[in-house]
Amino acid sequence: MKVIHDDAYFMGKALAEARRAADRGEVPVGAVIVKEGRIISRGHNRPISANDPTGHAEVVALRKAAGKMKNYRLNGCSLYVTLEPCAMCLGAVVQARIERLVYGASDPKSGAIVSVMRFPFRKLNHRPTILGGILAEDGARLLSEFFKRRRKTSSGADKHKVRRQAV
Repeated sequence: MKVIHDDAYFMGKALAEARRAADRGEVPVGAVIVKEGRIISRGHNRPISANDPTGHAEVVALRKAAGKMKNYRLNGCSLYVTLEPCAMCLGAVVQARIERLVYGASDPKSGAIVSVMRFPFRKLNHRPTILGGILAEDGARLLSEFFKRRRKTSSGADKHKVRRQAV
């Protein structure tokens, strides 16, 4: 098997995962984890279908990789994700000791690297190398089209919206 060390190639694989999420009605975010030039796990958003608030693409891929490697430390691994990670996912990246984090589009709603907040890497004992903007336009377009379709088909009542309950 040929070993490929190309960020655009691996981000393309993450985008394929994002399309799987969209096909299932989930926000289209995808992730792959790479070790020694080979994909060892894949994940896409699934918090709705799994009824799991931690079911983000990154966490799904991290869990699969840890299971495959039989180790919660993913030393020497790179994580490719189509959207700037949130604080929860960045915490998981640090705990897993991901060496390199590559993301696509910025996330103005919950991104924790350059958008909404700045994750406090300097205070932590592990700091992954981070590269953003890889195939960002492709990831952003996928998200934009997904939400455009969702708004068009929505009748005003979002079945996933949290409703206030009387206490």
